[in-house]
Amino acid sequence: MPYRIGIGHDIHKLVEERDLWLGGVKIPFDKGLLGHSDADALIHAIMDAMLGALALGDIGEHFPDNDLSYKNIRSTELLKIVNRIIDDKGYSISNIDCVIHCERPKILPYKDSIREILSEILMLDKNRISVKAGTNEGMDSVGAALAISCDAVVLLCKK
Repeated sequence: MPYRIGIGHDIHKLVEERDLWLGGVKIPFDKGLLGHSDADALIHAIMDAMLGALALGDIGEHFPDNDLSYKNIRSTELLKIVNRIIDDKGYSISNIDCVIHCERPKILPYKDSIREILSEILMLDKNRISVKAGTNEGMDSVGAALAISCDAVVLLCKK
């Protein structure tokens, strides 16, 4: 099969005394995402989409939260591992489309930096990476600014 598509989703609770990482960018904010790793929900959604495209499970199977070697690890390091897995299976990323859902902070000032970092890690032209952001209009935990959720779609192509 020359093309495979995967979707990914992640959500993390916003808490005090944590850095906010999204797409490998440290975003100045009074709260960060709670998780075993750095809780970068955008990278987690992208990794799940990459793994899902090849029916390789999810990030919880590859990087379990009861494994202390992943405690506070940067998700960018995990993304490098997942990219190698995809490469070893004979696939490369054609493009990524992702959405960050949050009320605050505003994501627009960081979108280009996120695309740059993802481009560098994945060795992918920046014009193949779309990062969008939106609010939940005050509804649910995201709308109440209690959490940030991210969705990603990744198209892989056979090398």
